[in-house]
Amino acid sequence: MSIAVAQAPIRTPEASREAVEASYQYPGIPTTCDGAEAVVHVETHISQAAGAYPITSSTTMGGGFNAAVMNGAKNLWGDPLMFFEPESEHSAASICEGFAVAGGRVTNFTSGQGLVLMKEVLYTIAGKRLPVVMNIGARALTSQGLNVHAGHDDVMSVADCGWGMLFARNAQEAGDFCLICRRVAEATFTPFFNIQDGFLTTHTVETVRLPEPEFMKEYVGNPKEKLINLMDPANPMMSGVVQNQDSYMKGKIAQRWYYDRIAPALEDAFDEFARKTGRRYGFVEPYRCEDAEYILVGMGCYMETAKAVVDYLREKKGIAAGCLTVFVFRPFPARHIVEALKNCTAFTVLERMDDPLSTTGNHLTREIKAAFCDAMTGQNGQEKIDRIPRIYHGSAGLGSRDVRPGDLIAAFHNMMIDGPDYFCVGIDHPLALKVTEDPDLRPSGAFSMRGHSVGGFGSVTTNKVIATIAGNVFGKDVQAYPKYGSEKKGLPTTYYLTIADSHINLHSELERVELLVINDPTAILSPLTLKGLVPGGAIFMQSPYSDPAEVWKRIPDFNRRTIRENNIRVYYCDMVRIAREVASEPDLQMRMQGIVLLGAFLRLTPYAREAGMTDEQVYAGVEKALRKYFGKRGDQVVQENLTCVKRGYSEMKEIPRSIIAAE
Repeated sequence: MSIAVAQAPIRTPEASREAVEASYQYPGIPTTCDGAEAVVHVETHISQAAGAYPITSSTTMGGGFNAAVMNGAKNLWGDPLMFFEPESEHSAASICEGFAVAGGRVTNFTSGQGLVLMKEVLYTIAGKRLPVVMNIGARALTSQGLNVHAGHDDVMSVADCGWGMLFARNAQEAGDFCLICRRVAEATFTPFFNIQDGFLTTHTVETVRLPEPEFMKEYVGNPKEKLINLMDPANPMMSGVVQNQDSYMKGKIAQRWYYDRIAPALEDAFDEFARKTGRRYGFVEPYRCEDAEYILVGMGCYMETAKAVVDYLREKKGIAAGCLTVFVFRPFPARHIVEALKNCTAFTVLERMDDPLSTTGNHLTREIKAAFCDAMTGQNGQEKIDRIPRIYHGSAGLGSRDVRPGDLIAAFHNMMIDGPDYFCVGIDHPLALKVTEDPDLRPSGAFSMRGHSVGGFGSVTTNKVIATIAGNVFGKDVQAYPKYGSEKKGLPTTYYLTIADSHINLHSELERVELLVINDPTAILSPLTLKGLVPGGAIFMQSPYSDPAEVWKRIPDFNRRTIRENNIRVYYCDMVRIAREVASEPDLQMRMQGIVLLGAFLRLTPYAREAGMTDEQVYAGVEKALRKYFGKRGDQVVQENLTCVKRGYSEMKEIPRSIIAAE
């Protein structure tokens, strides 16, 4: 089925997959989804209700839960799901409080200003010992400007509310931590935040193993058998009372009895999860730290990029590098962190925020410095140490600013030369570290695609569909994510896709791609569009012309020269015309042009052939993926999208080499 233009070397899948399936009772259901979908999968199975108010980037989580309610879904114990959408996030938190007070298992999905607006209620949820779990798409707070993308200042603003806090790096961890948070919350009567980076994880499609319903039912148990109804008239009690000078402090300090039980409960939850699934988590994850001289510390998705950087520095540069991912921020794992870092020469703490009036560093940095202070004096349960490594700290990725391997390499270099104590990366500023190299750290044999489109063309959804097919039909590891601003529709968007035979650690925009897709015809007018397309790669572009010479002459001279010198092959198709002829509804004509790309992808890549699949088998997988994303609009829309895919496959044309080489 493929003419295999942009081939990726064939690699043997990791043996550990088969081992996981064979060795563990609940290895997970293989699929592709984003972090939001992973959370919805868990919550719609184990919760009884959600109280939420939509706010980017958590909206898709709330929307997914509400869709399940509208479809009449029930949880694993037969309870019909309920969804409450009040007039604000503050009210949504109050709904969660009321539902939990009455003995119900409830969740919430929020982000950014919405989380901050809830803060008043968060204290009372914790004080009443209500085991609510909230799922957060961590987002930068509006400050000098509005930003709807990733930042940790929202979650750090509520770190003092008495809630447990877990940070995921990817979609797999977002779903798994949702389940772990629930178990620990109900074991300790303490609410928990399950946190993932807004857009960068909530909206990034990856290869995931979703927890099986049987495992979830066993792991967290029936809410009706575990939770306490504080409003039961047969067993009355007072809650949320007024406490004056004689009693408030006694009640406040008495709460420590609950908090002292959280760390052991987390250990138990992590251990049981590993025994059943084979996926081992902990308070922290040291990576190649045993003999490391220089270690990078942080939370969230760029800590997977850090693992790829550590491997590169060790294997290519001979530098004893390591990285430490902090999964649990509350309760703060001081002893685990000191144990992992105490023997290195220096470490750097990277954080997705900036608190300039704290002269000792941002939140994670301050906590780590305090932990080492305790360790030096042998206090607070710390084993006494006799030295503290040099400590550096920096800001990275604010508002989803790209964090590249080159940025992390610069952070390691800064430690080696004893550079500034505080710095930032990724921008042009006097405090920013200079990037001297930015290597391609994708897995060996990976295939990547970058697309240039316009919001509303359907390209971002098409990218998700392609990832779904590559993962679910061809059995590959995938990572697909969009880049767009809060404006979205009608303005330029960029989308990225990587396909590999092993887990993709890189969470950054793709600078090197094998296939460049140009849905927006104006993009070919810029010399920057072709940047990063590897020699021998391919372009697939929108063009209303059928004659290849007409298509070629409308490409600017500077891009024609780049194409010729780098032996790039150029394919084209009138995606707009196909969508206009196929779509039965006017509002779908614009959106369907994006799905035409899927036909070109199937023709330009070797995955169907490598999998030994017939056209019928491939299109059956395509239809299943289309039904996942468009099924709610009816079978006719699914079939029209499938027709667009097939026409994209058959109507794509190539500009002959003779025309390209003629000038």
